[in-house]
Amino acid sequence: MYEETGNRNDMARLILVCGPTGAGKTTYALSLCKEIGAIRFSIDPWMQTLFSKDMTSLDYSWMMERVNRCYEQIWQVSEQVLALNGSVVLDLGFTTKAQRGVFFAHANKINLHPELHYLDASKDIRKTRIKKRNLEKDPSVYSFEVTDTMFHFMEPKFEVPDQVELSHGCKVNT
Repeated sequence: MYEETGNRNDMARLILVCGPTGAGKTTYALSLCKEIGAIRFSIDPWMQTLFSKDMTSLDYSWMMERVNRCYEQIWQVSEQVLALNGSVVLDLGFTTKAQRGVFFAHANKINLHPELHYLDASKDIRKTRIKKRNLEKDPSVYSFEVTDTMFHFMEPKFEVPDQVELSHGCKVNT
């Protein structure tokens, strides 16, 4: 499922899963956690539980301010797991290079090379997956309905990782 990146299995691993909406990040993260025995953090249930009732419109800056609050808390717990040589998979969207950079910097401060797993799929495949997810409402991957408006709102915001970001990771075509 993933390419080995040089980290030994008995050492802490920090894996960041990124990709555009509908690329299969949560499904991939769940499978990867099972495969390597890692703890997973996913941004969708955090945002749904903590802030969905307060959201009145698709205001990107309002959302990102709250996403960043969640990131801070998630990192505090992740750092504790990593200090115990545990592995963490972060399914936090990581829409922009700057968002990914925050976690790269956190990892570097504790002498850890984070792995970036970039999931890619065509727009048509991703839209089909979202429709299926919205219909099935599987609790393991479904936190809220992703509408066409939301999909098109987020689509231009995703920044494809560059080779430097992927130097300790991989690209996965889903």
